[in-house]
Amino acid sequence: MDSRSINLRGFAGNAGKNIMQGIGGFVFGNERSESKEDSYVERFLDRISNGTIPDDRRSAMTELQSLVAESRSAQMSFGAMGFPVLLNVLKEDCEDVELVRGALETFVSALTPVETSQGPKTEVQPASVNSDLLSRETENISLLLSLLSEEDFYVRYYTIQLLTALLTNSLKRLQEAILLIPRGITVLMDMLMDREVIRNEALLLLTYLTRDAEEIQKIVVFEGAFEKIFSIIREEGFSDGGVVVQDCLELLNNLIRHNASNQMLLKETIGFDPLMAILKIRRGSAFNFTQQKTVNLLGALNTVELLLMGGGSPGEPGKDANKTTNQTALAQKNILDYLLLLGVESQWAPVALRCMALRCIGNLVLRNPQNLDSLASKQVGEDPHVHPALNAIFSIIVRTSVAQEFVAADYVFKCFCEKNPSGQALLASTIAPHPNQAHATFGAASDMPFGSILLQALVSSDDNGDMEGCCRASSVLTHIIKDNLQCKDRVLQIQLETPTPSLGRTEPLLHRIVTCLSIAASAEGENGQNSQPEESYIQPVILRLLTTWLVDCANAVDCLLESAVHLNYMIELASSKRYSACVRGLAAVVLGACVLYNASREKGRDAFAVADAISQKIGLSTYFLGFDELRRSFAHSSSGQHQHKHLSRSSANSMSDFQEIEEEEINKGDQHPVLSEIFDSHFVSFLSKLETDIRDNIMDIFSRTKTTTAIIPAELEQKNGEVDGEYIKRLKSFVEKQCSEMQDLLARNAMLAEELVRTGGGNTADSSQRPSSGRERVQIEALRQELEGATRRIEALKSENTRIEAEASNQRNLAAKLESDLKSLSDAYNSLEQANFRLDAEVKALRQGGSAPYPDVEAIKAEAKEEAEKESEAELNDLLVCLGQEQSKVEKLSARLAELGEDVDTLLQGIGDDTTLPDDDEDEDDE
Repeated sequence: MDSRSINLRGFAGNAGKNIMQGIGGFVFGNERSESKEDSYVERFLDRISNGTIPDDRRSAMTELQSLVAESRSAQMSFGAMGFPVLLNVLKEDCEDVELVRGALETFVSALTPVETSQGPKTEVQPASVNSDLLSRETENISLLLSLLSEEDFYVRYYTIQLLTALLTNSLKRLQEAILLIPRGITVLMDMLMDREVIRNEALLLLTYLTRDAEEIQKIVVFEGAFEKIFSIIREEGFSDGGVVVQDCLELLNNLIRHNASNQMLLKETIGFDPLMAILKIRRGSAFNFTQQKTVNLLGALNTVELLLMGGGSPGEPGKDANKTTNQTALAQKNILDYLLLLGVESQWAPVALRCMALRCIGNLVLRNPQNLDSLASKQVGEDPHVHPALNAIFSIIVRTSVAQEFVAADYVFKCFCEKNPSGQALLASTIAPHPNQAHATFGAASDMPFGSILLQALVSSDDNGDMEGCCRASSVLTHIIKDNLQCKDRVLQIQLETPTPSLGRTEPLLHRIVTCLSIAASAEGENGQNSQPEESYIQPVILRLLTTWLVDCANAVDCLLESAVHLNYMIELASSKRYSACVRGLAAVVLGACVLYNASREKGRDAFAVADAISQKIGLSTYFLGFDELRRSFAHSSSGQHQHKHLSRSSANSMSDFQEIEEEEINKGDQHPVLSEIFDSHFVSFLSKLETDIRDNIMDIFSRTKTTTAIIPAELEQKNGEVDGEYIKRLKSFVEKQCSEMQDLLARNAMLAEELVRTGGGNTADSSQRPSSGRERVQIEALRQELEGATRRIEALKSENTRIEAEASNQRNLAAKLESDLKSLSDAYNSLEQANFRLDAEVKALRQGGSAPYPDVEAIKAEAKEEAEKESEAELNDLLVCLGQEQSKVEKLSARLAELGEDVDTLLQGIGDDTTLPDDDEDEDDE
């Protein structure tokens, strides 16, 4: 005892003071570390560690516990000096049950924050510091778990409380420590079979322990947690039980959240029958909906929602299969009837309960063909007032005054229509004016088909000013036509009875929706700042319908642009600062869809006309800025979006009073919370992709001509048999067409350049650089295109010149050959003349020399000359024919060269200089 007292006194007196001065001085300052409470703590610890009288030690422990429970300074001093002392008491003085109780209660007080109005709110809490000190050593946690096996009730009770306090402040560290301790979780699970008070504390402890701890969750389930949880719930009276049922459901939800294996184990071992017993209520039991029962039912519905989500992280293999299996298993337990009773038929139930039930209905039928068919055929109500469940859910959408209930009911239709083209077609097929629609009211909705009720909500709004009803019906119609071209065309063909004078026929439903949009905008403009908060989401929801309708549907685009008023109105929405950034951005998306999915060739309604209107009346920079503002508004919405928190004791009361929370959210934010729910991540990503396509398409329109002409170089060649005049006319027509398109393109480029200059001038930092760089880019691009055209023309001329030069060379060679032939012929003729002259001389000599008879020389000469002339004439005729053909070719080539700008005389210079020689010889011969 003496050695222990000396050691403890040394630690408490020396090291303890140093630690206290270090930690306490850091938190409170040196003055508070020397406070009166510190001396009291040190004195009590000295009595506990060194005292020899048991009663005195117990008294000191009691006084220490009271001091620590009331003073933050005492808590810090105790954390610096008292932990070794009291831990030693738990180890060495187990026989003194009262002292052990006091030590555990003192630990609990040291780990419980003390509320005080003094000091800054950011000040370090001594309770959290003490929790960190106590949980650092796994040995301390093992010691506390061993105390759970003690026979004394209060020892086990305070130990459970101490572990719960440690989990509150040091969750991760305690979870890691308990996993390292053999049978640590088993000991805690055994506490569920202890007395009621300890059982309830153990439930709370396990609830903290199983949060986001998959390994602990598996061990707890292996220890039979499901059986024990539902056993306690049954003992407490299911949903009529107290807060213990709430704790059980919270523990159950922790075990199956994001854990597909535990969900499968629950389904295969216990089944879903106990869960159905919690959800089972009696019709007309409105008086039984106490706040605690509402919280219990919310916990059970949260369990259903977790099962329907399938467990596991997004994209995890097997998650979808587990989700489908849970959907089928729950549907076999007739859970749809329980959910419809809570969410649709029990309008006297708390609104939070109805919203949760409706969301569960949506998740139950999502992409599940059997459950979709079941919901489509389900009837609600009691005879004789029975009507389809979908009609009743739509009635909730139109009638409810709580925006979150509208969102939950709208979620049912979203899940019903997602990847369900047959269901969409079924709903769309019923959309038609009802014979008694003009005199019908929503009270008689059960006698009308679903589509007629929907159409009534859409078209009757502008008569009674109920734009919110039109907005909510538009949201449902969005789900019906989403990603379904057949449904879009079918709804597009619906004609309303009200005639439209400008069109000379009945009014299309699409035109009426645009009219409702304009009425809502004008009403909001008239009300100004006094407008109701609910109206702030009307225009975005209707614009979402128009966007969904126009995507991939050229007929819808053509119908919208039938009236020029619609295009002008959309331009006003996209450009006017009177509307919110969300409205301007969505209107810009609608205009972009009118360009992107426009298949019309009618002047004034084609994609070029819409793009020109956007550029002239809004400006491309301002127009694209609308997309950026829309993206920022969605980012702000998602950052402030209300996340569904885990149901716990701290959030139970606020969840049960759902409507008050909604009103606070509406008043504290600029954007209506409905937009945060309806414009979810899927729609935002859809808009992001659509925005990219719109940007690319509009820039492509402004970078090409209205008519796409495929120019094949061969088409510019002169056709066979085509005279020069017709060929020139065809080339002139082609050039005029190209010039017209170039002028149009230049006008567009000038407009874009002007817009770029105007945008660049808005920034004073580099206003001198941005316009000039824009002009330079425009000029460089124009010069580059001109240079490319000139290069192509030069290459064509070079090719033509080469061909003509080759033909001219061939003609020169042919002329040289003909000239050589003519010279040879001339030489032969000259030799013949010489021979003739020689013979003539010989004849004369013979005549003078004798009287012998001689042949008639003149006759011979005449005969020879005639033969020579005949032979020469034939050769000359052939030569003249060849010369005539070649002369014709030379004339044509000379004309072509003159058109191409070549000097013909220069090319022909030197050709035929010697051709006169034979003629001269002939002349001499003739002489």
